Amino acid sequence: MALSLSNFLVCCAGFVAVARSATHEYDWNISWVRANPDGMAERPVMGINGQWPLPTLNFTKGDRVIATVHNQLGNQSTSMHFHGLFQNGTNDMDGPVGVTQCGIPPGSSFTYNFTIEQPGTYWYHSHTRGQYPDGLRGQFLVHDPDSPYVGQYDEEIAITLSDWYHDEMPGLLSHFISVANPTGAEPVPNSALMSDTQNLSVAVQPGKTYLFRMTNVGAFAGQYFWIEGHTMRIVEVDGVHTEPAETGMIYLTAAQRYSFMVTMNDNVEGNFAMVGSMDTVSLFAGRCLRYLLTSWWDLFDAIPEGLNTNATGWLVYDDAADKPAPALIDAFEPFDDYTLVPQDGLEIYDHVDHSIQLDMKMDNLGDGANYAFFNDITYVEPRVPTLYSVLTTGENASNPTIYGANTNSFVLEKGQVVEIVLNNDDAGKHPFHLHGHNFQVVWRSEENDGFWNPENTSAIASFPTKPMRRDVVMVNPQGNFVIRFKADNPGVWLFHCHIDWHTASGLVATMIEAPLELQSSMKVPADHYQVCQDSGTPVAGNAAGNTVDVLDLTGEHKSPAPLPAGFTARGIVALVFSCLSAFIGMAVIAWYGAAPIAVRKTSAMASKITTN
Repeated sequence: MALSLSNFLVCCAGFVAVARSATHEYDWNISWVRANPDGMAERPVMGINGQWPLPTLNFTKGDRVIATVHNQLGNQSTSMHFHGLFQNGTNDMDGPVGVTQCGIPPGSSFTYNFTIEQPGTYWYHSHTRGQYPDGLRGQFLVHDPDSPYVGQYDEEIAITLSDWYHDEMPGLLSHFISVANPTGAEPVPNSALMSDTQNLSVAVQPGKTYLFRMTNVGAFAGQYFWIEGHTMRIVEVDGVHTEPAETGMIYLTAAQRYSFMVTMNDNVEGNFAMVGSMDTVSLFAGRCLRYLLTSWWDLFDAIPEGLNTNATGWLVYDDAADKPAPALIDAFEPFDDYTLVPQDGLEIYDHVDHSIQLDMKMDNLGDGANYAFFNDITYVEPRVPTLYSVLTTGENASNPTIYGANTNSFVLEKGQVVEIVLNNDDAGKHPFHLHGHNFQVVWRSEENDGFWNPENTSAIASFPTKPMRRDVVMVNPQGNFVIRFKADNPGVWLFHCHIDWHTASGLVATMIEAPLELQSSMKVPADHYQVCQDSGTPVAGNAAGNTVDVLDLTGEHKSPAPLPAGFTARGIVALVFSCLSAFIGMAVIAWYGAAPIAVRKTSAMASKITTN
């Protein structure tokens, strides 16, 4: 697929209904179309106005967006989240279902209306359970005339990286969270994609400098990225300008973004490979280590036959020259984003008003399925979207109890410096995203360092004076991190793992920021309430929809009961495979037992034919 640079600077024709002044109006019909991006399997994908891939949207800081979503899927509700935008003053436009809105049912429409106050690299995607990996995701780029890097590059190039599945998400999710998958083994992607293809060509000119805007829009896999024969100069992460940092390789978790400048070589002949490579350690080994199921190791530690974990594109200096296969590398050695320094020089928040500790793990519940937990609680979507509970419960909105036992809700006061300490009691890497804010990453441990120790004076002394800020950060296996942000944006904001399998299985917490102020400042549009009516979703009261006694949570959505005492994931696996073996054994016995009968009947029939 050849890439025209101009396509990244304008929205695709047919997607922009009206674009006048600084207001961009869209009518988006979400429907099923068919696509085959890896050339191996055509499948249904979610498109906009009959097209897929979705357009790369371009704006200037200060622009207004009015996007009306019409759900024409027929069989699923939907939503839209503009990932990384703070939505300051427009929390009701943030998009996560059950949090700031109801799902948009088939046949209904919903308008998102907000002003963009942040420059940088963002993306837009469905925030309905497990939906965006079916194709409902694209880049959202905001240009800044006052960028510190204006004039230092000639053109921009926008690229996405992603994993890709041949099967649709509802079926994959149904198996993933079930007794048939007690270890919580995530579905393995079928392919890696670069800008939704596997043969991306980017035309470049010698001596020019290009600003690359890169987003990992995948569901699961982190991706290593490098360009052979060229050096990248990082200048932005997740919408935050950084001091320039040179590297030959970067690593993007799901949902992370980087902007980097690359100066083309002079007097060069030939073309150069760009490589996106899925992190196979996180795909396979981590899942195996998670449960120490050594007897089943061979089921997990090998890459499935035929899986190409790389997506390759090319910087094309000469269209007539060959596009070489990338060379093998000895090791993955990406830049450590923890060492980045924000260009604005914001210093560390050295006083913490509210510290939240989240201990995460994966475990099984009484239905035999594997779930994800913060502080032994797995997230379950409440009956009433949490924002609507804030707006309808008066003074009780400051009581986290009303938001339900399974929403992991924390109430924050406006202006507080909030610290989140995340301890990863799991053998896998996890990327965590905070809505409504970016945050300072003041500490991230190495692998296997265990839980954060607040008495570790040497670690505290090593905190950076000007910490990197971003809105998605990775925790290392069996490690921890400490992040800080200022509660200056009243609203209901999710904090969750951006591996979509883990969001679906409950690795979610809810930050409820200045709820009483939100009551006086927020007015939800009528069409937002209309989709709730269309779907039969209550819009008032506590998490259970109780408007009389908001402390009474009778009828709230809850997780399955805990496992009976003595059951473990290993025990469930053994039980499942024992039952499977029993069924196979019975089938074999039945087959052998039936064989002589069939032979006798055949012999008898042959005898009858002979005598007649």
